[in-house]
Parts: sequence; C-alpha cells; structure tokens
Amino acid sequence: MTQNLGTLDRTIRVLIGLALAFWALNTQNWLLGALALIPLGTALIGWCPLYLPLKLSTKRA
Repeated sequence: MTQNLGTLDRTIRVLIGLALAFWALNTQNWLLGALALIPLGTALIGWCPLYLPLKLSTKRA
C-alpha cells in the first residue's frame, strides 16, 4: 500500500476529523463520532482508498 496523500491533504483531513469529533461530543451523536474516524484514519496512514480507482495522488514524488 503506497501512500497517496500529501501533507496539505493530510492536514485538511485531520482538521475535518477533529471538527467532526468535537461536533459529535457536543451533540452526543455517536454516528458523527464514527464518521470522524474516516478522515482521521486516512490521514494517519496517508492512504485514501477512494483515490485508487481514480488514480489520484496528492503526494509529491
């Protein structure tokens, strides 16, 4: 599994994930909390499975 997320992409995903997590905590909505794991997880591993069929990569070579 080759990383396909660049630094800016990963940073944006972390910010979106954290925003969703804080929103989930404030509204006590477990579904938003679970949804927050997707951008946080992809940012953590640096790989997005949706980029694969689209042949996208934001990581510099």
